[in-house]
Amino acid sequence: MEMKIPQPAGQQQEQLRPFVGRPLRRIEDAALLTGRGQYGDDVGVKPGTLHAAIVRSPHAHALINGIDTKRAEAAPGVRAVLTGSDLAAWSKPFVVGVKAPMEMWALAMETVRYAGEPVAVVVAESRYLAEDAVDLVIVDYARLDPVVSIDAAILPGAPILHEGHGSNVASDRHFRYGDPETAFAQAAHTVELTVRYPRNSCTPIEGAVVVADYLSEEEGYDVASNFMGPFSLHTVMALALRVPGHKLRHRTFPDSGGSFGVKHAVFQYAVLMCLAARKAGAPVKWVEDRLEHLGGLTSSTNRQSIIRAAVEPDGRITALSYDQLDDVGGYLRAPEPATFYRMHGCLTGAYAIPNLLVRNRVVLTNKTPAGLVRGFGGPQVYFQLERLMQRIAVELKLEQAEVYRRNFIPFDAFPYQAAAGALIDSGNYQRALELVQSEGGLAALYAKRERARAEGRLYGIGFAAIVEPSISNMGYITTVLPKEARAKAGPKNGAIASASIAIDPLGGINVTIASAPAGQGHRTVCAQVVADVLGLEPDNVAVNVEFDTQKDAWSVAAGNYSSRFAGAVAGTVHLAACKIRDKLATIAAAQLKVDAADIVFAGGKVYPKGDPSRALPFLRMAASPHWAPGLLPAGVEPGLRETAFWTAPQLGAPDDQDRVNTSAAYGFAFDVCGVEIDRNTGRVSIDKYVTTHDAGKLLNPALADGQIRGAFAQGLGAALMEEFRYGEDGSFQSGTFADYLVPTTCEVPEPQIIHMETPSPFTPLGAKGLGEGNNMSTPACIGNAVADALGVRDVELPLTPSKIMDLIGAEEPPPSQAVAQQQPPAPAAGTAGGKGGKALAARGEVVLDASPEAVFRVLLDPVALAKVIPGCNALEPAGAVPGEHRYRADVSVGVGMIKARYAAEVALSELDPPRSLRLAGSGLSSVGSARGSGIVTLEPAGDGTLLRYDYAADVSGKVAAVGSRMLEGAAKIVLNQLFEQLGREAGGKGATVGGAPATRKRGLPGRILTRLLALFGVKP
Repeated sequence: MEMKIPQPAGQQQEQLRPFVGRPLRRIEDAALLTGRGQYGDDVGVKPGTLHAAIVRSPHAHALINGIDTKRAEAAPGVRAVLTGSDLAAWSKPFVVGVKAPMEMWALAMETVRYAGEPVAVVVAESRYLAEDAVDLVIVDYARLDPVVSIDAAILPGAPILHEGHGSNVASDRHFRYGDPETAFAQAAHTVELTVRYPRNSCTPIEGAVVVADYLSEEEGYDVASNFMGPFSLHTVMALALRVPGHKLRHRTFPDSGGSFGVKHAVFQYAVLMCLAARKAGAPVKWVEDRLEHLGGLTSSTNRQSIIRAAVEPDGRITALSYDQLDDVGGYLRAPEPATFYRMHGCLTGAYAIPNLLVRNRVVLTNKTPAGLVRGFGGPQVYFQLERLMQRIAVELKLEQAEVYRRNFIPFDAFPYQAAAGALIDSGNYQRALELVQSEGGLAALYAKRERARAEGRLYGIGFAAIVEPSISNMGYITTVLPKEARAKAGPKNGAIASASIAIDPLGGINVTIASAPAGQGHRTVCAQVVADVLGLEPDNVAVNVEFDTQKDAWSVAAGNYSSRFAGAVAGTVHLAACKIRDKLATIAAAQLKVDAADIVFAGGKVYPKGDPSRALPFLRMAASPHWAPGLLPAGVEPGLRETAFWTAPQLGAPDDQDRVNTSAAYGFAFDVCGVEIDRNTGRVSIDKYVTTHDAGKLLNPALADGQIRGAFAQGLGAALMEEFRYGEDGSFQSGTFADYLVPTTCEVPEPQIIHMETPSPFTPLGAKGLGEGNNMSTPACIGNAVADALGVRDVELPLTPSKIMDLIGAEEPPPSQAVAQQQPPAPAAGTAGGKGGKALAARGEVVLDASPEAVFRVLLDPVALAKVIPGCNALEPAGAVPGEHRYRADVSVGVGMIKARYAAEVALSELDPPRSLRLAGSGLSSVGSARGSGIVTLEPAGDGTLLRYDYAADVSGKVAAVGSRMLEGAAKIVLNQLFEQLGREAGGKGATVGGAPATRKRGLPGRILTRLLALFGVKP
């Protein structure tokens, strides 16, 4: 089973120190650091290329009764509007990962199933014109009850997202390995936890970019995007466009501003822009903005699970049981439910556990569809498994490190077949524990914890051990199907990687790889690998990372995902280099009159082993077959281009017992951290973090450390900050960095990185992946440290200060304790309250320099009221109702980058002039809905009026997505502006708060306030 690594003929004795294994600087940086990078939006487009903007649903669940595009189509510069009615003629639904009657099209057809789902595409001569026309598309929605949580989705009688399926559980699979029932029955202890892992995502600097063109019926589509793979989704795209694969040319851009997995979801938009280009009759470009990225692209699955362990008195685990539910959002979008099954073979982690029981349920909710996020299934698995390891140590009163030592796979057991099928290639986990103790300073960390606790401080230590899979078996996803369905569909397995190497007429080396790097340094490592094989400097090697499905050698496994580069891609580059070296050796042997096996490539020269005096310059020798092919030795074909394909033979299809080796290689990380928690604020500070990694053969230690630091920062964000939040109505509430917090350099400490190497026997270079490891281990490690510091059983990510304070259970100190106040009155029927999105409340008082009678007259005068309402374009009576004044209004409102015109209704009721009234309003726009209600009271105050207000409101859709911080700030500004204008319109000088003008209360000069209001889209 061992992978035989080709060795250069004679080179191992005479080659200088190899470049592989050295921390060489990235060759990519020269262009990137001087601004010469070619990201998606930098690349030139054809003349006449149009620009797209997407109309997205403001509702999480609704029927589409109709779409009126007439005003948008008549807008300046608009060339086309694509809607669901166009799709059936040119496309069909995307392939679903399980056999279930549910459909996902490039646009919502009859029903929207998550806030932010694409409903239409406006194509115009510029992005600005397209965005303006989006507001003119009128969609008639009939709102449906949403399901936003796993618990709600699986209840009997819950609203069904896909009626044809009849259930929100898209898949329910049971697995059994060994004899777990007997192990649990005979166990001395059973330890159980209920664990929830939140929704989070990645935030690459560059969002999605797609440039698509429809060429003709004969030529098909040409699309460029920053899609990162897996290119099995190329098949999904071609099928959705109803064309054979060769009629969908897909290219990537030279550079990518990060992905971390999420750009796999660009495939839906690649199809969408192909269709938009077909309707517009011209190429179409779409660039995703930040709100679209967070709210509409993808996220990791949030998981809810019960995990149990059968445990012996000494802490050894004899059986595990998982009952897992994954929330995949509104659609089971390819490649889901891969989050479950990528990790299936190694659910027992780093431990020798012979018995395993698993239940996996895939649940649909009214949220963004889930997909690839760095670690892809690993964070969800290891948070529950490693939290369980901590609980075993606590409940059995054992030393945590000793529990790990007793359960680790023995170092002499590799390759180790795990219960569910993973063939874990190599490792020495006990050695990693020893390194943490010796080099990581574990004893000093224990001593520090004792000192801190003696002083009354909250200090905890956490551990986490993870097996990091790399080079995914393309057949693992079929484990979701019963064996009978797998047999009917045919076997799927393997992970083909490809690479090509060519030599030009001047002896230059050109490498092409089937990957789509997003900043990792693939060009640098490939140059190191080829330089070693051919005895050159890396500067002599050019590496092309632009990917083209019509020109390059590739397979369904191509792409940049699941940590496949080091083991598969770089390894295949090595194999291709060996092929072209062996051909050159045959040519050189004929010239030097020696055997090909005795040819040495070293120092930029080619010479017989042991006789460098007869050396030929590599460049001249390698170029000669171009200029004199007639002199090639017999049997050597002309041409100096070699392509290598590789797949690990260990990657078979799932067997009849549902065992599957989900990946070709398995790295290892063992982490320990010390954290201190502030009792008064709930803030978690990382005092020390040690991470020990085994990624097999390290190809470039500097780049390896960069990947580890990046994954650590991302794992830290998942542990302490990052979470997608949704309202009860399914509205997305984390659409900006004001509410979706990500760590910055100020929050990320420097981890201590310890390397060890146990080369994989299954990969060409012995390398394994390491780019995802800390995104799997860090959340669990920090979670365990917090649980240790607080002495609590359960912790839930992200561990924000408010959650920590709840766990501490301390009351606020008296000076800052909130004063009990009467709750706001219940909103009037049909206004705020109920199943709302982002809930807002405002309460306060202002002094108006006008009498209550004058103020009341303004509120009842539609002409005057129109001048008071911020952003009001028009106001007209909406019919007489006894005791009420009702108006229809056209109001422009904006928060941050979200600006729209609302068709609003304003109602004044419960009139008690000049003392009080109820003010209510509701509005609907292309970006969502809003509704609110509140009591306004007026009291004489000297020559003026004391106005008190108590207001509650709900907003949903795109506006809610900007988050509470920005939304509440904008609301305060708008209220200040409203009362200032109300006072002026009533004949006074404006409003005062505490004796100062309202506009001065915030300490802002008028011109600055005007600019601030403009920033929020509010007309001054």
